[in-house]
Amino acid sequence: MSRHFEQAEGLCEEKDPATNGFVFNQTMLRIADPVRSLDFYTRVMGMTLLKKLDFPEMEFSLYFLTYGEDFSDVSTDDEKRTAQTFGRPAVLELTHNWGDTADTVEYHSGNSDPRGFGHIGFHVPELEKACQRFEDLGVTFQKKLADGKMNYIAFIKDPDGYWIEIFDANRVKG
Repeated sequence: MSRHFEQAEGLCEEKDPATNGFVFNQTMLRIADPVRSLDFYTRVMGMTLLKKLDFPEMEFSLYFLTYGEDFSDVSTDDEKRTAQTFGRPAVLELTHNWGDTADTVEYHSGNSDPRGFGHIGFHVPELEKACQRFEDLGVTFQKKLADGKMNYIAFIKDPDGYWIEIFDANRVKG
């Protein structure tokens, strides 16, 4: 029996035991303005700032955001919370280089040539309501639900132009 749920060329069937305990932890996005990005990801997307790390000697800050309703297991001790942050699955890391501002830098979203990184994705339990809320909040859409053939996903943009796929996991076509 395969360890994979689907078959595709290039899959390795034997999992190396040396990878036991590995956790996919983060996706990093560079941001021009932490105030507008933190507002977007905490107010518009509902994420929680788990940890902020400043590196004055290198002039940048890292912001680690996550989802959850119950954070009672998160330590108030900085060192323990740092370890928890880096051991938690699916964390969004926002990186701000201190000299960057919205007026001085523009980041490549990966969706124009040369193509590369494409988007991050968020499951929402009520797709139409979430998209209407985004519209009411003035969020920029790359693709609305009614656009194109895939009417069960939308794409919005964060303040730096990164695409965010919005979907209801129960409605994704497989």
